[in-house]
Amino acid sequence: MRKTIDRTFVALTLTATVIILTIIAIIVGNIVVHGTDTLSLEFLTAAPKDGMMAGGIFPAIYGTVLLVLLMSLVAVPFGVLVAIYFAEYARAESRLYRWTRMAVNNLAGVPSIVFGLFGLGFFIQTIGHGIDQILYPGYLVYGQPSVLWAAMTMAVLTLPVVIITVEETLRAVPREYREASLALGATRLQTVFRVILPQAWSGVMTGAILAISRGAGEVAPVLFTGAAYFLPELPTRANEQFMHLGYHIYAMSTQSPDVEATKPILYSTVLVLLVLTFLLNITAILIRNRMRRWATR
Repeated sequence: MRKTIDRTFVALTLTATVIILTIIAIIVGNIVVHGTDTLSLEFLTAAPKDGMMAGGIFPAIYGTVLLVLLMSLVAVPFGVLVAIYFAEYARAESRLYRWTRMAVNNLAGVPSIVFGLFGLGFFIQTIGHGIDQILYPGYLVYGQPSVLWAAMTMAVLTLPVVIITVEETLRAVPREYREASLALGATRLQTVFRVILPQAWSGVMTGAILAISRGAGEVAPVLFTGAAYFLPELPTRANEQFMHLGYHIYAMSTQSPDVEATKPILYSTVLVLLVLTFLLNITAILIRNRMRRWATR
């Protein structure tokens, strides 16, 4: 009876796995087949023109990569610091720990559209306008949607993913490492940054990979905080708007007067977004593997 139940469970899990892989293969295959029709070097390197019905999508590619890089520079360091506090310093009975843990858990379940409204109200209307009133009275410099505020909003959105991933990796480091370091006279801070953290680099990079994967495809937060509908010029300052591949796809699929005419461009843009996300993830994985080899030497 037990063997029959085990075999049935294994068969069900394998069936579910095959169904999921089949669905993914169909979706990706459909995008690849239709996305290569208009894909060309000009499409990847030129700016859009004629209401985005001609030209290319390079400003959107540039803006997406810039957003992901700025977001990672903010989310990963802050996420690592919070994870270190949770894993190495916080006490379970501490009120600060309980409140911070509750805040992280709540952030992980908030819809992305709410983060967009938060970024608009907090970063743009509060911080941005405050900076303008102090440094640029009478001018609108930082109190407007820009790549800086979009990156900060995306950093807040991806912060729980980084914190949870890095914390689990830190807790997985054997306690003997901590005890040996402290026994040799190292301080707690030295133990964390010279012994524990190097052993957890794989978790740090895993958190960065997950953040990149989510940040590259989210549309709702950047919709309110910095993405532009049509902007052929590349952003050169942090307070400028930018084009985003995800928002570009959304705008063309909902605002175009002739959806059938834009389908080839949409498929190609979706294919570029998938490939770009894949390349960003591969780069982070290669960095993680190299750091892992360096840490084990």
